Amino acid sequence: MKKILALLAFTAVLFTSCEGDPGPPGPSGEPGVNILGQTFEIENINYSYDASANLWSTIIDIPSDIEVFESDAILVYRFDGQVGLNDGSTADLWSLIPQNFFTDEGTIQYVSAHTFIDLELFIDGNYDLSNLDFGYTDDQIFRFVVVPSDFALTVDVTDYNAVMNALNDRNNTTEGLEN
Repeated sequence: MKKILALLAFTAVLFTSCEGDPGPPGPSGEPGVNILGQTFEIENINYSYDASANLWSTIIDIPSDIEVFESDAILVYRFDGQVGLNDGSTADLWSLIPQNFFTDEGTIQYVSAHTFIDLELFIDGNYDLSNLDFGYTDDQIFRFVVVPSDFALTVDVTDYNAVMNALNDRNNTTEGLEN
């Protein structure tokens, strides 16, 4: 029994202390492909009221140095002020929209829509918004986060040849990487 335990202990030490040559490096990524999201902020945003639609809106052009593809998603955050931290410093507080506010008159909601060129921000509500407090409509600050994404392939997964062709096509193209 002692010999078996000694043999097992020796084998365990032998295999845990062995180290081989490192494997070959993996393939390089494609040049110029941005796999990180991008974030930008715009201050002093003022909404305009559209009486026929009873909503406030504004259009934001995406800065030319920010690359957005048709398949990307854009998250929109509204600046809600600053909060105090335990160490005495402060931090910015951001709320993801859609965001609701409950006023004395009813409910309003910040919402957004986007293309890969611009964004439109709205304030919608369930009452007459013509007299909405300017604290909701003027000098707003928003943060925009571009989340990289790629359109999913549509493939008949029951057809082996279709799956293999789609994989080969996907590996041989850079579709989705250009506007």
